[in-house]
Amino acid sequence: MKLFVRDLTVIDASYLCEQRGMVGESWILDVVMSGELNEMSMVLDFSRVKKRIKQLVDEFVDHRLIVPRQSATIRIAESQLGYSTVDLLRGEKSIYLNCPDEAYCFIDANEVTIESVTQHIYDVLKGQLPENVQGLELTLRHEAIPGAFYHYSHGLKKHDGNCQRIAHGHRSPIELLVDGERDASLEQQWAERWHDIYLGTQEDCCSLNELDLSPEAKAAKEESHFAFRYTAPQGEFQLAIARCETEMIPTDTTVELLAQYIAEQVSLQVNESSVLDVVAYEGVGKGAMASMPGRKSA
Repeated sequence: MKLFVRDLTVIDASYLCEQRGMVGESWILDVVMSGELNEMSMVLDFSRVKKRIKQLVDEFVDHRLIVPRQSATIRIAESQLGYSTVDLLRGEKSIYLNCPDEAYCFIDANEVTIESVTQHIYDVLKGQLPENVQGLELTLRHEAIPGAFYHYSHGLKKHDGNCQRIAHGHRSPIELLVDGERDASLEQQWAERWHDIYLGTQEDCCSLNELDLSPEAKAAKEESHFAFRYTAPQGEFQLAIARCETEMIPTDTTVELLAQYIAEQVSLQVNESSVLDVVAYEGVGKGAMASMPGRKSA
């Protein structure tokens, strides 16, 4: 007998990639479980097991920076009790972090793929399900997005939950409507602007010499890298990332403020006689909307 759950949870995370840098991602998790019927003619207590799987995935994978520990470009070292430095070495675009260990998800692979993350989730769940569950099938998949989308990473230091981690992210659709009609050209422009981008808050920016990073991070220069540092309830977070893969935001990077920021930027391309509506998503099925008149002179 098999039982299935589609859309059990969404994993909003970022990962390190030699080619793309820091990549914000959103994956939908589907689960199929098989086993013998118990005395209640059930394979398992479905609601309890669903809750347990979601709890484990949320705790050990979601809202973390996924790091392929076997990659030749990755360096990992303990910096102090409960903290580690992580470096992605890729020349002038290298990325350096020093964060609490709970901000990372280390996987035993040389690159982050849907397959390697799926295997890691199997490993996380191993031994955590009832004995009569004989089989477990996991499917990670992307949301089907018919229009433009981008991948962004960020951190929210004022957040009480795991969004405070400085390097987690999302794969997000963007909808831009001018006088009620979607403008595919404007949407594509924005998707390209925020392709694999880190959205940094101006308030969190500091100089590189204020960061406590690995010895390899001495290769970073002010002209090539932004430095970010903040303290949140889970600890102190530090990041140095290439300027060319970062956009500095004057506010925090909540989806509400990002929707407003996008509206202010795009309104410069919209005629004064028109109204712009922005639908900005944060991962799958959630987000914020903002509206404002165009500011482009006819």
